[in-house]
Amino acid sequence: MIEDCAPRWYVAQTHSRAERKAAEHLSRQGFPTYLPCYLKRRRHARRVETISAPLFPRYLFVAVDMATQRWRSIQSTIGVLQLVRNGEEPAEINSRIIEELKNRECERGFIQLDQRPKFQLGDKLRVIDGVFSGGFGLFDGMTDRDRVTILLDILGRKVRVRLDAEFVTAA
Repeated sequence: MIEDCAPRWYVAQTHSRAERKAAEHLSRQGFPTYLPCYLKRRRHARRVETISAPLFPRYLFVAVDMATQRWRSIQSTIGVLQLVRNGEEPAEINSRIIEELKNRECERGFIQLDQRPKFQLGDKLRVIDGVFSGGFGLFDGMTDRDRVTILLDILGRKVRVRLDAEFVTAA
């Protein structure tokens, strides 16, 4: 029986916020890597900015040819904590998972996440951040992919308010 010598995909767990550093050092050793990222909105100092963030924080995919490469060297790579394993052997990932992730990338290389509303019309919501923090209202729809409209109960009246989607949660 002839064994297939093609590289297979595995998952490396990294140190906190060291995914890119681990990918760089693995690549230098000849291990192809894949770190799926997406565009994340971050609020800091009253500013909203869009940054690149790993889709799976503290994890990245690494391709290893078990017949020709020494996978144990991955364990001591800068930024890598360990390979995810089943017992003593690294746990192989189906290559279709990698293909599906790559198919969801935009032209800039970021994973496109579904931006469907998490709520149904009329769902009760609680505002968890911003000026209306602690207020309750009813979901009234999405204005765009990042903002929701809710009917907020203010002084006994329902007032339509637009908020960042991340500012509300189910009540």
